Amino acid sequence: MTGFARVDGRAGNKAWIWELKSVNGRGLELRFRLPPGFDSIEAELRSQAQARLVRGNINLNLQFIENAEASPAYRLNEALLEQLLAMASRLESRGIGAPRLDGLLAVRGVVEPVGVVDDEAARAALEVAVKQSFGTALKTLAESRAAEGAKLAEVLTGQFNEIAALTARAAEVEAVRPEALRRRLQQQLADLLAQNPPVTEERLAQELALQITRLDIREELDRLRAHVEAARSLIGSGDAKGVGRKLDFLMQEFNREANTLCSKSFDAGLTAIGLDLKLVIDRLREQAQNVE
Repeated sequence: MTGFARVDGRAGNKAWIWELKSVNGRGLELRFRLPPGFDSIEAELRSQAQARLVRGNINLNLQFIENAEASPAYRLNEALLEQLLAMASRLESRGIGAPRLDGLLAVRGVVEPVGVVDDEAARAALEVAVKQSFGTALKTLAESRAAEGAKLAEVLTGQFNEIAALTARAAEVEAVRPEALRRRLQQQLADLLAQNPPVTEERLAQELALQITRLDIREELDRLRAHVEAARSLIGSGDAKGVGRKLDFLMQEFNREANTLCSKSFDAGLTAIGLDLKLVIDRLREQAQNVE
């Protein structure tokens, strides 16, 4: 399910932006990008997201904004710089040129913006505010995905209607009506009895049972109708959790019945309907993977 949310936050002299982007996925994959020093709150944020979302590949980005009223402050990570200088000294002894100062300062993490609040109370308050604004962003994302889901429900309903119409057409094919089936069985029975030497009663019973099973598609049609009703109920249930996975299961059932219908078909018209069913079900499966 696709969706997007952007929420601004502020606490004291700190300002930030949450951006949440969602694209389709079979499972739930959360990719957090948090500023240095905020890794400790990721577990709690992840739990919030998992409680709200079921499927999708979600990017969750937190970015702090520099205060335009204050000069940007930076600090030197001296421990990291000392490690780099020691490494440079060892390389220089092997004949490799000494690194330039601007090259060392450009290494990620050597020069850092001062984004961490030193006072523990202020830091705790900032984390609370950041988590609260994340909850707002998560709610906005869920609403965005729900709007997308409403449009998708219309598409799915149209495809369910196509399957129902094709199922009804299959039931009306002349070759599968009781009278036509009776004539076909009588002809096959006559052919079996006319064989020389004649078939045994046991073989005759087996052949008739096999033909009856092959000719009768009523069970497949009944199951297709039942699956359509179950799918419509899922979409209209209003229960967003787990609908996608239940639809995935129904797609397997739809496909199984369509395959059986095609394998049993002895009529060109019925075969054409079975193939159309498979095409609609394939499109339906693709759309169902977008449902949470």
